[in-house]
Amino acid sequence: MSVSPQELKDPCGEDGHMPVPGLVHRYPDRVLFLVTDRCAAYCRYCTRSRLVSNSQGYDFHPEFEQGLKYIEEHPEVRDVLLSGGDPLLLADRKLDYLLGRLRAIKHVEFIRIGSRIPIFLPQRITPELCKIFEKHEPIWISIHANHPRECTAEVKEACDRLARAGVPLGNQSVLLKGVNDDAEVMKSLVHRLLQMRVRPYYLYQCDLITGSAHLRVDPRKGLEIIEKLRGHTTGYAIPQFVIDAPGGGGKVPINPEYVQSIDDEEIVFRNYEGRIFRYPVRSEPSELDKSIALPAELLV
Repeated sequence: MSVSPQELKDPCGEDGHMPVPGLVHRYPDRVLFLVTDRCAAYCRYCTRSRLVSNSQGYDFHPEFEQGLKYIEEHPEVRDVLLSGGDPLLLADRKLDYLLGRLRAIKHVEFIRIGSRIPIFLPQRITPELCKIFEKHEPIWISIHANHPRECTAEVKEACDRLARAGVPLGNQSVLLKGVNDDAEVMKSLVHRLLQMRVRPYYLYQCDLITGSAHLRVDPRKGLEIIEKLRGHTTGYAIPQFVIDAPGGGGKVPINPEYVQSIDDEEIVFRNYEGRIFRYPVRSEPSELDKSIALPAELLV
């Protein structure tokens, strides 16, 4: 395997934000809870390939109780993302227990699961599993499809079952050389996702994981793809292109440049066709605005 100097085993700096084993607390109000080292797939570009199945001697062993105790003791945590590995490889009993414990924590408002199971093993999405999600609703799930050929009839059926169980679905793709680094391929993918009731959520620039150079694409290609989607399909179909800042800076949105200039007078911007528009910026209300201003007590 060829490894370049900028590649890392932990490119997103998760280990440096891990107050207890298996729990990453990088953002102020949310945590990443790694609940298993087992996965349905072994992706060459996986940002956690260091710990999946302990194949690199990382010696990761999930600690449910330590993670749950940390969340209970930190009232600022309102959002918990279950990941791993793949949480949907856990037995129904374990998932039910974990979700129940999290739901019992009053300050936890938002529970998410990141999983490739609906793509790789759609048969796992059983009526019994869906009942667990209904029991602890709302549970949000992000699936991971990179190419329209992954959107099979079986996957659609699994997503339908989840949607009928009240599970909002999003998709996270990774921009991969020779796989989806093409605007037409990406448009086909996002359209198929919407037909499965899955909202395209993120398009990731490939992380600097060891041995992934042959899969990484120039980020300008990602910008080009987003620009070719904008205006040519519904806004629901357009994912946010992001780079997970190397070393632990978190997800940073990377957008095409539509703003040409902005000052106290106006903002000048272009649309998807390249046409230029101006929108006035007023720092002070006009006399007419002042005359029709609402009383202060109505603004409370």
